[in-house]
Amino acid sequence: MWSDIETRSDYLNYLEVAEVVSEILLDPAMRPVSVGIFGTWGTGKSSLLNLIEADLKHRANDGVIVIRFDAWLYQGFDDARAALMDVIARTLYDKAKEDAGLLGLARRLLARVNTVRTLGLAIEVVAAAHGIPVFGAAARAVDAVGNYVAGQPGADDAKAVAEGGKEVRKLVEPEKKKSPPEEIDAFRAEFGELLTKLGKTLIVFVDNLDRCLPTQTIQTLEALRLFLFMESSAFVVAADEDMVRHSVSQYFRDADTRHVKDYLDKLIQVPVRVPRLGIAEIRAYLFMLFTNASIGDTNAVERLRERLETNLRLSWKEAPLSIEDALAVLGEEGKELRNSFDVADRMAALLANAPLVEGNPRIVKRMLNVVRLRSRIASRREMPVDEQMVAKFALFERCVEPTAITKMYSLINEAPSGKPDLIATLEALRDDPPKFIEVCPDEWKKNATFLLDWFGLSPSLGGLDLRPLVYLSRETTPLRTQSAELSQAAARAALRLRSIRTLASPAAKEAIQSIPAGEHVGVMRDLIAVLRTHADWKGKPEAFNGAQLLADVNPAAAEELAAFVHGLPGQSPPWLRAAIGDKDWYKEEK
Repeated sequence: MWSDIETRSDYLNYLEVAEVVSEILLDPAMRPVSVGIFGTWGTGKSSLLNLIEADLKHRANDGVIVIRFDAWLYQGFDDARAALMDVIARTLYDKAKEDAGLLGLARRLLARVNTVRTLGLAIEVVAAAHGIPVFGAAARAVDAVGNYVAGQPGADDAKAVAEGGKEVRKLVEPEKKKSPPEEIDAFRAEFGELLTKLGKTLIVFVDNLDRCLPTQTIQTLEALRLFLFMESSAFVVAADEDMVRHSVSQYFRDADTRHVKDYLDKLIQVPVRVPRLGIAEIRAYLFMLFTNASIGDTNAVERLRERLETNLRLSWKEAPLSIEDALAVLGEEGKELRNSFDVADRMAALLANAPLVEGNPRIVKRMLNVVRLRSRIASRREMPVDEQMVAKFALFERCVEPTAITKMYSLINEAPSGKPDLIATLEALRDDPPKFIEVCPDEWKKNATFLLDWFGLSPSLGGLDLRPLVYLSRETTPLRTQSAELSQAAARAALRLRSIRTLASPAAKEAIQSIPAGEHVGVMRDLIAVLRTHADWKGKPEAFNGAQLLADVNPAAAEELAAFVHGLPGQSPPWLRAAIGDKDWYKEEK
């Protein structure tokens, strides 16, 4: 299995990008500078930050101070601007406390952060400085804070600060009779002076900004520019660019598209986008994941990593490293990885190009964890499947629509001995794409291009009992055990009743009429098994429509549903009370 946290090893040939960013950050002519590391969820932004940090320390040794700030950790607990300033000031204090000449300056900087936090300058005053309109209690609080720091508070000021939600305790200190802008200027001056005397470059990494709410996001970005942008400082912001733009548009409600774009462009001088992975990169990534999970010789693992990295850097003129060459690099221990490398070799192209994956490293890693988990379960159950079959089905589930997945498993459930004829038919039609698409069920036609390649992956599945793969997919299709006890007609009816959108559905009525006598309770239990997997009862699951219609025509089935409903924890949601509150079988607790 593989951990779902960022790595400090370069499996994706990101080091080239990290080296370029390091050169920008260390170039005195570029500072102060802000670099944006942009990419969607799971593309490797945090891992790229790790590589940049390692390269910075390698190049500059003790000449840089690198600070990591996770904006998400402070959400809901502290003002983002004050939190960022505090983290930086405390780090500089630790660096300066061994120098008696700098210790007093470092202490004053820390005290300045506390003043900013106490006065609330990091909210209203900074917002006003940026031209953000403030109204009502918030506007009065800005004026009141100004009176306090000027040493002229009045009764109305105290009331205004309270209404604005500000703390006003410990404000009667004579040395702090500064206006809000003066407090900001004082912080900047002391911050810049301390950096100059330390003789080091401060580089701040801001991560997980795209996980924050709009207010937290904007506060953090403003702190970078307003408080901390000095000649000896540089900033690297890792985020999903679209999510940050969304935060800007939400925070500044009247901003149009151009102003949203301009806002971020002014804050981020050098945008760097995480490279999208191609087939070669995904293939090498899979090789390294399998190797790292299986080989204990760290030297052998590092040899393969370096060989793959070199191969990727020369991919413009060299062919991808062959499986044989990769195994040879690992030596004797590598022999056990042949099957895994075969899986990686076959899956790389689909993982790189599938619309629902698009080479996303985190998605790839999570899918491999699914494969490894299912393979272990299959081994314990002595099922006649291997890792390649498991990987093929996991890939199918990851890359197609939910309706296509449901269709696949219903075909297997309904086929004699779990061997759908359609599987073998489509495998034979791969060389005739028009005919292949024609034969595909309607639920698969949208994914026909992917399926052409998927059916071509080894191993072939035609003529094999695929029921073990259905069993292993329980987290994707969580309701097969009850269906297995039903006749084919009842199982087919249960499948249709799971996805009924309205109570007036003709399909539901047909399905109920097709249930053989004596199997209504079994079908209801099947539907209840689906309902038990529903996490949020604020919304009505589609399977409940089918269950409700079945309960209306069969008293025994109604008793099963009533027992389930009365067993739900907490108060029944409004939609449930409105839907069946007048039913006799619902009112009577079982």
